[in-house]
Amino acid sequence: MKFGNLYKLIGIPVMLLAMVAGCTKDPNNPGTEYAPNMYLPVGYEPYKQEKPNPINPMGLTMRLPVEGTVARRNYKTSFGDADSAKVDLMVYNIAADSIGISERVLKNPVPLNEKSLAEGKVLYDRYCQHCHGATGAGDGKVGAMYKGVPNYASDAYKNLNEGHIFHVITYGKARMWPHASQVNPEERWKIVHYVQKLQKGS
Repeated sequence: MKFGNLYKLIGIPVMLLAMVAGCTKDPNNPGTEYAPNMYLPVGYEPYKQEKPNPINPMGLTMRLPVEGTVARRNYKTSFGDADSAKVDLMVYNIAADSIGISERVLKNPVPLNEKSLAEGKVLYDRYCQHCHGATGAGDGKVGAMYKGVPNYASDAYKNLNEGHIFHVITYGKARMWPHASQVNPEERWKIVHYVQKLQKGS
């Protein structure tokens, strides 16, 4: 018998056996993965559990809070001292498409003083200047690439009130992206104070 015929006799049963074995499916086995680094994170990420975390219980990356933990917001809720203290939780639940409501009902709970204005300037320089420019003229280096960044002191923008500005910082508008994940409500209100200073051209 020639070797070619022998290979055919052996090869056909082996191929049939492989096909039969391939038809069984384990629901817990995803099968062969090609280039898993394209969709599996290298590090341990909180909302991805493709691989168990060997350090934490049950292999989870996100851990449950300690029993009895009380949730607290990550910003202060009071301003001023003693009898002049003003408490405002600054819970902001106005919808993104309701900027008119924000204009009517929102008032800045952070007192306007030299300290809050100075802090607002620092935050503005950190998060806003690259687009809006140092004086709010819309001439920041990034703004030059985007085009259409407004000048705060122009007729169309110099009278926008505090609620409008806070809403736009929170949700963004037109080409401006939302900044709620970068600056907490207290910081946003401080930026509002500084933006209103720039609206006056000062």
